[in-house]
Amino acid sequence: MAHKRMMDNGRGFLKLVGIFIVLTGVHFASRAQQSSLTVEKIMRDPKWIGTAPYDAHWGIDGMLYFNWNPEAEEEPSLYRISTSAPLARKVDDATRQMLTRQYTYDHSRRRVVFEREGDLYLHDLKSGEELRLATTVQHESNPHFDQNGTHVFFQQGDNLFSVSLDGGKWTQLSNFGQENRRTGEDQSKQQTEQNRWLEDDQLALFDVLQTRKRRDSLHKARLKGNEPETQPKRIDIGSAVLSMQQVSPDGRFISYRLTKRADNNVNTIVPNYITESGYTEDIPARTKVGNIPSISTAYLYDRKRDTSYKVNTATIPGIRDLPDFWEDYPEAKAKRLADPQDRQVTVGRVLWNETSTDAVVIITAADNKDRWIMRLEAETGTLHPVDRQRDEAWIAGPGIGGAWGGGNIGWLDEQTIYFQSEASGYSHIYMANILTSEKQQLTTGEWEVSNLQLSADKKHFYFTANMKHPGISHFYRLPVKGGAPTQLTSMDGGNEAILSPDEKWLAIRYSYTNEPWELYLQQNKPGAKPIKVTESLTAEFKAYPWRKPTVISFKNRHGDDVYARLYQTDNPKSSRPAVIFVHGAGYLQNAHYWWSQYFREYMFHNLLVDLGYTVLDIDYTGSAGYGRNHRTGIYRHMGGKDLSDQADGAKLLVEEYGVNPKNIGLYGGSYGGFITLMAMFNEPDVFAAGAALRAVTDWAHYNHGYTSNILNEPSSDPLSYKRSSPIYFAEGLTGHLLMCHGMVDVNVHFQDIIRLNQRLIELGKENWELAVYPVEDHGFVESSSWTDEYKRVLKLFEERLTN
Repeated sequence: MAHKRMMDNGRGFLKLVGIFIVLTGVHFASRAQQSSLTVEKIMRDPKWIGTAPYDAHWGIDGMLYFNWNPEAEEEPSLYRISTSAPLARKVDDATRQMLTRQYTYDHSRRRVVFEREGDLYLHDLKSGEELRLATTVQHESNPHFDQNGTHVFFQQGDNLFSVSLDGGKWTQLSNFGQENRRTGEDQSKQQTEQNRWLEDDQLALFDVLQTRKRRDSLHKARLKGNEPETQPKRIDIGSAVLSMQQVSPDGRFISYRLTKRADNNVNTIVPNYITESGYTEDIPARTKVGNIPSISTAYLYDRKRDTSYKVNTATIPGIRDLPDFWEDYPEAKAKRLADPQDRQVTVGRVLWNETSTDAVVIITAADNKDRWIMRLEAETGTLHPVDRQRDEAWIAGPGIGGAWGGGNIGWLDEQTIYFQSEASGYSHIYMANILTSEKQQLTTGEWEVSNLQLSADKKHFYFTANMKHPGISHFYRLPVKGGAPTQLTSMDGGNEAILSPDEKWLAIRYSYTNEPWELYLQQNKPGAKPIKVTESLTAEFKAYPWRKPTVISFKNRHGDDVYARLYQTDNPKSSRPAVIFVHGAGYLQNAHYWWSQYFREYMFHNLLVDLGYTVLDIDYTGSAGYGRNHRTGIYRHMGGKDLSDQADGAKLLVEEYGVNPKNIGLYGGSYGGFITLMAMFNEPDVFAAGAALRAVTDWAHYNHGYTSNILNEPSSDPLSYKRSSPIYFAEGLTGHLLMCHGMVDVNVHFQDIIRLNQRLIELGKENWELAVYPVEDHGFVESSSWTDEYKRVLKLFEERLTN
């Protein structure tokens, strides 16, 4: 769910009714209407459809690389295409090992530096020459040029180093570590004779250990020879977790973060029953919402003054502001106001301008009600406000970040930054002067910007947006000074564009409603013709006339526009049934014009239509793609507007499309399973049958990062949890309910559905069943599990909606 989104999937088969567990098959009488599709056919290994190209990226050689499996082999292979001859060719293993995906340019964009198999390399783009900067047994990472292009900064272990490109001299920039409790001599005395014997024996037995020890000794000697006269100050991190070590472009300042984790949080356990050992084995899992948060503190180390100090967060505007929901708890609020405290915040990665004269950071509140962009005065650790985005629900949206990340931000010049914000209600591009905090909004409208990037010459932005229609994405270019965006892609549907390093070409992964993803090449010009370079679909898949569902919109009871996919049948059953599909994740979009990530469900809907059903797939309140108000409409009440949207959709089916109001069912997985439960318990007159797959039944038992954004925490906002959790409404069940759940689900734990089952038993409910899948996690893997699950779903609808 959310950036750890709950995906819809399933496995095994076991049926639990009341307190009895019995193995069962799935059988039902064939109906008059038939289809060339079957559940067994749909739920096979997806290779029967064809494997779409994925993970496309440009290499430093200007070639386009991507994973693909047109021959339906056991594993996909790496392919590449040249823009001069767009013919896909498989990459051999030797070439694959030499490739790199992560590389950083110098300011002239004539050289790149990168890491390959733990060592550093410098590559000259004009000559093609490659220089190995490090050959060690340690792992070097995150290389980048200094502001002059004369040194490369990198990380080895916990510490930062630089290497001169003129002579290869290494310099250690930081010295993090834990102070030893004993001297080396004391430690050697603690080594037992047995341990010394084992060490000597290991070295005698294995050549690789001898080689590594010798290389390590040579490396240490080399470092010792390059040590400056004054060593970096040793910074003791104690028991804290060190992260986000960075060096300013001029090499003067080191920024880093220390995090102290709470000791008394309780992690959950997921039992795994089907194991090779024959014993039940425990899988360590997450904590539950409301866990004690870790505390992080940002620091700076000034190499010039040889001193370290904290970044001062006490001056952040509104650091003590309480969210509005405290109005529902006056006694608790009064207690908080009597003892005001700074809210916990997380300081993100430091972003320096090119000359190291200024830096900015994104800071997020632990309650995720605020995101600040602050100018960091490095010499003192003082923060100065540039922008504050406050949301009484929670901070999120494309390119904005929040609890899941810092969002898009960068420098336009030495004093001007760009970033994204939902201040207007939709995620758009802004620029701000960091000294005056003067801001300018560059894009406007009821559409969203995503995948924002700045051109190499800093004259244009490139981004993806749903400007034309909420369910159509295109790639655009915009001058940094603002103006009208220029549309670069031309095929309506879904366009995932990747700009080539020289910015002359676009690699486009494109799909349409009934056409899975394929790869195209196009010149980076408006009106340029896209060239298709892959053909992935099998003849078997293309033999069936897959439908193009109609994307419709309707007004919900609150007057908001809600979009949905409508699948209509030409030959409805006499009972005129309908099924509503509820997508997972909450914050996800499915009523669009590109190939759905719910491709199994899409095919299942084609089967249902063949059998005489009408199908509706709603982007209910909380879904992605429609701006801030739609995104946060479920705040403090999941199962509120997102549920009433399903009921309003059912009303639409009856009034506009001739569906029988007594024969409407719904189903969905994860968040969709949760909504299905809420619908069956709270709208019994609307929905006759429902299938809840891997469903959340009690939000107090889900994870912290996702749930606390929407419902706050159980101890501080119990009202939100009580009105949002299906387990509290189980007495309302009157229709027929199927539940399916994987027993090794580490996302929505099997315990969650078992707790609801016990509640149904105690309430004396009889019209429900649970199918369990012993070897499946949240995302099902086995075709047999998918098949079993959806045969049960189809059986439910055929038996309960066709009378």
